[in-house]
Amino acid sequence: MSSPSAAAPSTPVVIRISPMAYFAVGFLTLGLLALVLANPRWFTALLIIPVALSLAVARYRTTADRETVTARSLISSRTVVWDEIDGLRFDRGSWASAHLKDGSDLRLPAVTFATLPQLTAATDGRVPNPYE
Repeated sequence: MSSPSAAAPSTPVVIRISPMAYFAVGFLTLGLLALVLANPRWFTALLIIPVALSLAVARYRTTADRETVTARSLISSRTVVWDEIDGLRFDRGSWASAHLKDGSDLRLPAVTFATLPQLTAATDGRVPNPYE
């Protein structure tokens, strides 16, 4: 008889950008409003920038479970099976990149070194926990 944890599927983990990023977007908007109010005819289009940044904060995420990982960006998403991934890499940027067996890289939005324990739990150890 198998153990209940082996038979039960793991719950997917969703790693998102911190909601505190909306504060930065708000401060940028306040700064841009000074320009817009100074000359609305020329600078109103600048208000598209905070809207796009808010959409990015809401949309960018990585969802992982035992079998797959899905990286979602502003305009697309890509799902990859864990068997296609050679390993994770952390470059100068703060987000991880999954190095695929075909030689390409897949950026994993919002996955940082600090969130690796969440991936370890969701993937049943496919991603090693660096803190253990």
